[in-house]
Amino acid sequence: MKYKRILLKLSGEALMGDKQFGIDNDRLAQYAKEIKTIVDKGVECAIVIGGGNIFRGVQAEEDGMERTQGDYMGMLATVINAMALQSSLESIGIDTRLQSAIELKQIAESFIRRRAIRHLEKGRVVIFGGGTGSPFFTTDSAAALRAVEIEADVILKGTRVDGIYSSDPEKDPTATRYDDISFNEVYEKGLKVMDMTAFTLCNENNLPIVVFDMNKSGNLKKIIEGKKVGTTLNSI
Repeated sequence: MKYKRILLKLSGEALMGDKQFGIDNDRLAQYAKEIKTIVDKGVECAIVIGGGNIFRGVQAEEDGMERTQGDYMGMLATVINAMALQSSLESIGIDTRLQSAIELKQIAESFIRRRAIRHLEKGRVVIFGGGTGSPFFTTDSAAALRAVEIEADVILKGTRVDGIYSSDPEKDPTATRYDDISFNEVYEKGLKVMDMTAFTLCNENNLPIVVFDMNKSGNLKKIIEGKKVGTTLNSI
């Protein structure tokens, strides 16, 4: 296996499937099966999931809501998604733990770094909910922070596109895809991969990111096996 411990970043929007809002159970089940393929190979897997399918703090601010309040509401949305993913994983026999950055003791453990690492060492999938626990940070930042804290080998950013492009491939048919690209190149070209806080944290800690199409069956397993999938972003 190329990677022993990974952090998988999933967007909340991806859970909608073909819906306009909420959670598509078929898509959730698909993701759970993909995750099982790498857990069965002994890979230690942590997950951060967004909440955009339920609520986005940034959009709420645009509509006149106070940003801090909106961000906390967004954190709760990520916990809802994390609970749904936890349930789906456990339904196919995967042992999980949900840790939240905001205290929700009836449904999740509080985030404790050493405990999270111990769970991973025991083969449990650890899902991190509640973002960073602070407003003004995205779940991309939460993914970068948790990945550094648990000493993950890589962040696997599962999206609905198959890598990093020169421009939005859904809008620009002439967009070209990169197989490998450096943090400096992404910054210089102004490409949108992660928010700047997350991006900087990964760069400073030499933590590579692989951006790939999570909706294509088998991609996650191929990455773990060292096969070329998506775009690899690193400090070179």
